[in-house]
Amino acid sequence: MRIVIKDKRYLPAASRKIVRFAGDKKIFAFYGAMGAGKTTIIRSICKVLGAIDITASPSFTIINEYRTINGDLLYHIDFYRIREKEEIYDIGIEEYLGGGSRCFIEWPELAGDIVPADTVKVRITPGPGEQRIVDVS
Repeated sequence: MRIVIKDKRYLPAASRKIVRFAGDKKIFAFYGAMGAGKTTIIRSICKVLGAIDITASPSFTIINEYRTINGDLLYHIDFYRIREKEEIYDIGIEEYLGGGSRCFIEWPELAGDIVPADTVKVRITPGPGEQRIVDVS
């Protein structure tokens, strides 16, 4: 599925489409260059899912936990600062990915084969101005 986000006003609608596309799948992997909009789109998806405590990007903390208005947990994971695969296991990634909560992962390519095969893949490409082309598979 391809979604064209013309500017930030279109983020909520695009986020709802991504969530609908995912269905029951819980793991999302976001691919794109630095500044492509991975964090922005993840925050928007979390808002659509009812997150009430969204804060900063997890680039330095690696994992942010958000709670929804229904009490569900959402995990925003950023592997950008990971240098060795062992670091991913040290943070307990298996528990996050297998815990039944939605997980949104930035820089999944740095994790190798840790990301499950049935993960929803979201590829973001900047277009002109604020436009983003989002391919979801």
